[in-house]
Amino acid sequence: MSHALNLSKDFLQFTLANPKSIDEALSFSVDEHTDVEVWDTGVIVFEPRLESANTPENQVKSIVISSAVHGNETAPIELCNSLIMALLTGQLVCRHRILFLIGNPPAILNGTRFVEENLNRLFSGAHSQGEGLVNAERVRAKKLEQYVGKFFNSIKATGPRCHYDLHTAIRGSKHEKFAIYPYRGAKPYSQEQLMFLAACGIKTVLFHHEPTTTFSYFSWNSYQAEAFTIELGKVMPMGQNDMTRYIALKEMLCRLITGQALELDSFDESKLNLYQVNRSINKHFDDFEFTFANNVENFTTFPKGYVLAKEGGRDIKVEAPSEAIVFPNANVPIGQRTVLCLIPAKDYSIE
Repeated sequence: MSHALNLSKDFLQFTLANPKSIDEALSFSVDEHTDVEVWDTGVIVFEPRLESANTPENQVKSIVISSAVHGNETAPIELCNSLIMALLTGQLVCRHRILFLIGNPPAILNGTRFVEENLNRLFSGAHSQGEGLVNAERVRAKKLEQYVGKFFNSIKATGPRCHYDLHTAIRGSKHEKFAIYPYRGAKPYSQEQLMFLAACGIKTVLFHHEPTTTFSYFSWNSYQAEAFTIELGKVMPMGQNDMTRYIALKEMLCRLITGQALELDSFDESKLNLYQVNRSINKHFDDFEFTFANNVENFTTFPKGYVLAKEGGRDIKVEAPSEAIVFPNANVPIGQRTVLCLIPAKDYSIE
C-alpha cells in the first residue's frame, strides 16, 4: 500500500480507494529531508528532519490543515491534495511539522455534505453524547480528535501550533472568503494570524461568541492552537472549481510550510472586515422557515425589526440596529443552529 502511494503521489486518490480505513499505518521518507506517516485514511503527517531543516527545534511549528469535514466542499480538498502531492514529490520541502486531514472520505464519494450526521457538530466530545458512537461520522470525529491530540502532544511539538480548517459555503457571499475565529474567552486575538489571513485573501473575520462543537474550536480549546474555520467561496462539484481564486492562499500556505519569510503587513484594522456574532438562532420547531429567499447571500444585512424567520407561531426579528446573516440553513435538526447574526466587531482585544 505504501508502494502504491509512493508511485501515485496522489493522496486523495489513495484515500478514496480506502474510504473507511487502511490496514495499517504507513511510514516512508521523501529523499533525506522529510519523514512521512499515514496514520489512517485521509490522515498524513510530514515531519522535517531537523538536521536538514536548519530550523531551531523550538521554532518548528505544528500545523494542521484540514479539508472535507463536509464531503461536498471540494475546493479545499483539491487545494490540499495539490500541496500534499508537492510534498510527496519533493517539489515542496517542509520546514515545519504538517498534519493534513481529509475529514470525511465516504461523504466525498457520496458527493454530499455528510452521510448521516454533520461532522462539524461532533467535536469536543459531542460524538459520544446522547446516543453515543452510533454512526460513522461520530466515530470519525473521535478519531480526528485523537489524531490532532497525537500530533500536538508529540515531543516534537515544541513550537507554535495552528489549525486551518478549510471549507466552502452552501450559498454565495458578499465577502467571498471569510474566517471564523473560535471563541477565546478573555484571550486576545492574534494580529499576526489576522494579517496572515489577509495575505491569503481572507480579509473578513467573525469573532465567535461562545464555545461550539466545531473542529477549529476543539483545537483551540484543547491545545491552544491558533485555529480558524475558513470559508473559501461557494460549494462546487469536484473538478469545477476555479483554482485561480486561491492563488494567494496557496502561496502563503507554501511559504508557511517551507519556512519562507511570510512578509506580512503591519496590523491595520482598516484592511479587514471584522464582525462579531451577536446571537445564534437555533431551531425549536419543525415548521421553522426563513422569510428571505434561498439565494440571499451570506453577510446580507437586515434592519432592526425585520422578521428573519418564523416558527411555532412566532416571529424572529432583528434585534440590533442591523444584523448581517451567515450560514442560514433551515434544514437542520431541532436544537441545532439555523443562522448566525452578526454586528460590526467592538470591544475586542488584538495583540
